[in-house]
Amino acid sequence: MSVSSTPAIRREDLAELNERFETASPEQILGWAVTTFPTDIILTCSFQHEGVVIAHMLRSIKPEIPVVFIDTRFHFKETLEYRDQVTNLLGLNLKIVESTVSFEDFKAKYGADLNQRDPDLCCKINKVDPLLSALKGVKAWINGRRRDQTAERSDIGFVDLQGPIVKINPLAAWHSKDTFRYLNAHNLPLNPLFDRGFTSIGCEPCTALPTDGDERSGRWAGSGKRECGIHTILDSSGESNGND
Repeated sequence: MSVSSTPAIRREDLAELNERFETASPEQILGWAVTTFPTDIILTCSFQHEGVVIAHMLRSIKPEIPVVFIDTRFHFKETLEYRDQVTNLLGLNLKIVESTVSFEDFKAKYGADLNQRDPDLCCKINKVDPLLSALKGVKAWINGRRRDQTAERSDIGFVDLQGPIVKINPLAAWHSKDTFRYLNAHNLPLNPLFDRGFTSIGCEPCTALPTDGDERSGRWAGSGKRECGIHTILDSSGESNGND
């Protein structure tokens, strides 16, 4: 599924950009992003704290940027309440996307426990496919990934290419403590699930308390699964890579 055309940033320019951004603040990186991509740019936010930090930064840079939330129909109620709280507080241009398969049809065809039997397929239907639809025509995609979250993310740049889409990771060099420091400094509310010990929050059936020092160890715990697929969906041609 093609989601865009030729990338607006050449792959050979990435090294220079990322070297420059190593000494830049996230706000400066976002300023570059919205200047380079005045249209066709989105922020994806699952209302974990990194996305909230970026949404708050964008409020004074370009508040009209669409904030895309994937409603998987399996979120914690606390996540949905926190989403609404932050959306109202910051006046976000929130765009909610979800699967074209109704929840009733999904349960009838796959059962209520697909996440246990085939978590990759469950993520594809409820997260990956809706995002692919939201990415149509998008040139730049801002997200809240950090290098220290997992080994798979340890080498992400501040600017990467995912197929033809320029992916912007303004918090790539941050740590969890930086995120909380920013939230506290700006009197932003916290997701109440973090007070219960969660350190990374996804769908309720697939999110548990962390099992070790890895903050994402509670995601698909015990399954060997590390990513839902939204950050690995496109190959260099912009087509779905089959590893969703």
